[in-house]
Order: sequence, then C-alpha cells, then structure tokens
Amino acid sequence: MKILFIASEVTPFSKTGGLGDVAGALPAALAELGHDVKVVTPRYADVKDPRLTPTGHSLHVRFPFGEETGPILSVRLSERLEVLFLENERFFGRKGIYGDALGEFGDNYRRYAYLSVGALQAAQRLRFIPDIVHVNDWQTGLVPVALKRGFQASPLSRARTVMTIHNLAYQGQFRKDIMGELGLPWDLFNAHDGIEFYDTVNFLKAGLTFADAITTVSPTYAKEIQTPEAGCNLEGLLRRQHGRLVGILNGIDTHEWDPAQDTLIPARYTPEEMTGKAACKRTLLKESGLEETDAPVFGIVSRLAYQKGIDLLLEVMPVALQSDIRFVAIGSGEGQYEEGLRALQARFPKQVGVYIGFHKGFSHLVEAGADFFLMPSRYEPCGLNQMYSLKYGTVPIVRATGGLVDTVEGGLEGNGILFEAFHPAAMLAAMRRAQALYADPSRLEGFRRRGMQRDFSWTSSARRYESLFTSLLKE
Repeated sequence: MKILFIASEVTPFSKTGGLGDVAGALPAALAELGHDVKVVTPRYADVKDPRLTPTGHSLHVRFPFGEETGPILSVRLSERLEVLFLENERFFGRKGIYGDALGEFGDNYRRYAYLSVGALQAAQRLRFIPDIVHVNDWQTGLVPVALKRGFQASPLSRARTVMTIHNLAYQGQFRKDIMGELGLPWDLFNAHDGIEFYDTVNFLKAGLTFADAITTVSPTYAKEIQTPEAGCNLEGLLRRQHGRLVGILNGIDTHEWDPAQDTLIPARYTPEEMTGKAACKRTLLKESGLEETDAPVFGIVSRLAYQKGIDLLLEVMPVALQSDIRFVAIGSGEGQYEEGLRALQARFPKQVGVYIGFHKGFSHLVEAGADFFLMPSRYEPCGLNQMYSLKYGTVPIVRATGGLVDTVEGGLEGNGILFEAFHPAAMLAAMRRAQALYADPSRLEGFRRRGMQRDFSWTSSARRYESLFTSLLKE
C-alpha cells in the first residue's frame, strides 16, 4: 500500500523527543515490509543533510493571512522510502523547532497549518496518491480536517487517516480568532464534533475528531487516556472514540541498542555469555569517579522533568543510599532537578556519579554497566529506556504506568520490578526488592536473560500498524 506519513520531526534530521524517533523508524520498518512510504516534514534551519535534492516542485498554499510558498526537497533513504522536506524560510528558517529560549513561537499555528496543508499538496505535486495518511501529534492535527473539508474533490480524499498520540499532554491550543486567519469554517468551532476546546482551537482534538482511526504508543496508555486522571480533558472524546482507538507499542532501534554489537561500550555480551557486562560496570564506575565495588549499581538516563518523577527520585535516594549501593545519573532539564542531583552527589561523593547534559556514549554505558535502571515516571505513554535496559540485561525498576506496564514483567519469573503508588515508600520498597534479587545471582541471571530475549524491534510494531491499515482499507 501507499502510505503518506506526516510528522513535525524525523530522526536523524530533527528531534526533540520520542516523536522524532518514531517518525524515523516506523516508516523505515513499513518500507521494509514492502510498502511505498513518503514522509513529509519541515526543513528546519539545522537540516543540512548533503543528500537533500530538489524535486523540481514547489508549494503555493493560500491562507487568509497570505500565500505561503516554498520548494519541496527530498532525501531518498531506500527504494520504497523517501523523506520530503517542506522549505519555507519565514516559518522554518529560524533556529529551534517549536520555540527558543523565550518560549514557544507565537506563530506555531501558522507554521503547522502550512505543514498540514502543504504535505497534502506535496503529495499531489508528486502524483503520490496514498491509501493511508498517518499523522502524528497536534502539529499535524489539521490534516484529517483538510482531507475531509478542503481536498474532498481530490483523489487524496479516498485515503484513510490514522492519527497517533505520542503524548496527550501536548495539544496545540490557540485563541479562537485563528479560525479566520487559517480559513477554517466556523461550523467547525463546536465542542461535540468539531475543534473547539474550552473556547480555544485545539489542533490535537481536530485530528482525533476527523481521523478514521486513532493510535497511541502503548496498550496501557490507550486505556489510561480515557480516564480523568490521564485524559487531559479529552477523556470524554476518547471514550466516545474507543472503538477506533488502539494502543501499539513503539519499537526500538535494535541495531543501535544491542550489547552484542554496541561499539560505544567497552565489552560486548549476549544472553548466553554475559561476562562483558561486568567489564561495562567497572568502566561505568571509573568514568563516574567511583571506586570499583561489588555493590549493586542503580542508573538513570532521563530528561529531568516533572513527568519523569525526578522529585520522587530525589526524595528516595538519600534514604536508599544509607545502604551499600551506588547511583549513576545522566540527564538534563529543569534547573531544580539538575541542582538536586548535584546536591545528592555532593552529599554522597563516594556513592553517586552525576553527568548533567547529553552524552550518547555515556548513556549507552549506563544502560550496559548498571545492574538496575530507575524509571519512577508519573506517566509514560510508551518509554524507551526500559526497553533498552531489558535488551542490556539491566533490570528495570519502574512505576506501573503506560508503556512501562506493557514491557516490564514483575513477579518471581519476570524481567523487572514494578511499583504501583507514586510514593517514596513504594519506590524504596522496589529498590529493596532489587537488592534482594542482586543477592541471589542465579535469580538475577534469569531476570537478565528473560529481558534480553524480548523482541522490541520496529518490525513487530510495524506489522501491527500494517494490520490496522489493512482493516481500514476494507471498511
């Protein structure tokens, strides 16, 4: 089938989070399954790939605020996979993707309306008539609306639309007078079957209302977002749409994240021969400024944000570190959490190593060298690091939420440790269970081996999307 995949960021060209990873990996996996895939994304100022090639086509998108134009560029990644870049100096020629140091860009509604309509126009220009149009997050939420309202006389109108929610908390809400600026019919400004949301325009709601199917990035998160606790005020709409809502777990890049061939770690290892993991632990301790020890090492690689439960971590660790354990952290984000980690290291200099920032090699080393990996998230739509940890035989300790529930198996014959309550006592008890597991080497080896043998490849996820797309085309 022909698939048009539209996203505001695509790894390796642009990335702020998990959306970029998915938009880079899922289309490639679908192409490997034999489908013809075109990905459409903005050409931001930092996209300078030498493979960029002019297509000879340009966009001319008319809005009430004016006509926007720009060339369509291309990078062909394989016979069946092409990435199309929409160039527009005014919208995408600045530094930053969604904002800069001063905050989000004030014209984001115009920028991503241009992406939404421009992506469909680009498909027309290149005579690519898709069977499926797959859109992602609020930045592409106007695509299903445009297909049903603006392109109804076009061959594109026959396409079935799928919208994926990567994080429901980000919805693209704007003042209602942008309806006129973008040329959106005012009959759409209603709460029941339109795009109105508490007297604002909500781009994500637009996509959810007009798409033929809705996916999110794990089965458990698909259930959670239908509740008031996790629904971000869209739970009513999502409950009404529950027959069209499905959770499909993200995959991971099993070429990059494979301890058997990872060149960023000091020793390779497999489920059958794990001696290399001990060498990784020694290097991790050395690189963290800690002495070699037989004590268990707990690690974390994380964006330092409220969602990730870093406040809970900082409350628990001073108590946990009263026992003979080590803790290594790498991440960056909110200043209060960066300072909290630095203070923890200053208080426990012989037990704690902290790296503030991003370092690809050190992130891989933490995954390989730690014995346990901490993810105390408040909510986690899918999560990737727990899957990396499982593949590296590093037992994850996670809060039971979202995709963490779908990937980490607790119990005596599991591959990880889960705790339910977002509470210091619950997390501390989970860490105590980890210490007991560490004291039983044969049980620990079983946990590690079961985790390493799980299949988290994108091929598995792509087959689920393929099945969904096929069912839509039969309707």
